[in-house]
Amino acid sequence: MIKIVVLSDLHIVPAGALSHGLDTTERLETGIDFVNSRHADADLIVLAGDLADHGETAAYLRLQETISRFLVSPVLTLGNHDNSDRFVAQFGAERVNQQTGKIDSVIDTNGHRVIVLDTSVPGQPGGRLQEAQLQWLKQSLEAAEGRPVIIIMHHNLTPFGVPTDSIILENGEAFAEIARSCGSLRHVIGGHVHMSVSGSMMGVPFCTIAGGHYNIEPRLGKPTPTHGTEVVPRREGPGQLAVVLSDEKATVVHMENYIDRHLVMAPDLFQK
Repeated sequence: MIKIVVLSDLHIVPAGALSHGLDTTERLETGIDFVNSRHADADLIVLAGDLADHGETAAYLRLQETISRFLVSPVLTLGNHDNSDRFVAQFGAERVNQQTGKIDSVIDTNGHRVIVLDTSVPGQPGGRLQEAQLQWLKQSLEAAEGRPVIIIMHHNLTPFGVPTDSIILENGEAFAEIARSCGSLRHVIGGHVHMSVSGSMMGVPFCTIAGGHYNIEPRLGKPTPTHGTEVVPRREGPGQLAVVLSDEKATVVHMENYIDRHLVMAPDLFQK
C-alpha cells in the first residue's frame, strides 16, 4: 500500500501581500497542519504547481520556509504562475531533471512508480510537455515493468467545458498516447482549474483537485453577468487536497477539504 498526498495551486505571495484578498500562506499552513495531523504516515507528498502567485523570489523564500513544517519533505513541480529560474535559484539546481531540463521526477516506493511532471511554459498560461519530456515519460513508463504508475502534474489534459479550456495542456493527446501505452497506469492527478473534476481521456483516467487558492464555480451553462461582464463565480474555499491510496489491486483518490469556507468572493477582487 502507498499513500500519497497531493496539494496544488498554493499561489504564495511575499510577506505582507494578499492574493485576491486571500492570505495564501496562512491557507498553506492550515493545509500543512491538516496533513501532519491526519496523514503523518504518508509515503509521499507532492506540491503540483502554481507554488507562487507571480513567481517572485520573495514568494519562493516564503514557500521554502513554510513547507519546512511538513513532517514528510515534499516533491515539487511547477505550474503556469511559477518562474522556473527563480524557483531553481531558491530551491537548487538539483531539482532540475538532467534529461528534460524541467522540474520532473520519478519516485519508486512501496511497489509503485510515481512520475511528477513540469507542464509549465515560461510566459504562458497554458501548459505543454516538451519533446524531451515526452521521451523521458515513455522511458520512465517502460521502466516501471508492471508496477502501478501514478502521474502527477499541474495542467489538465483535456477540455472540461469551462472558460479555462483555452489554457489546458496543449499536447494532451500526445501525453495520453504515451500514458495509455503503459498497462499499469492507475491515475493522472492535476490541479490548475481550481475545481474538482474527474474523467478519462483516450482511456487515461484523471482527476483534478480544487487546490489551496480560491475555487471556481464551473457554471457549465451560461455564466452569470456581474458588473456588465460575464464572469464565473469564485469562492473562498474549500482548500482541498488529494489523498491517494493504492495497492496491487486498486487505486483510490480521496478529496479532502482542509478549509471549509464557500463564500462567493467579490468580483472586484479580480479586476485588473
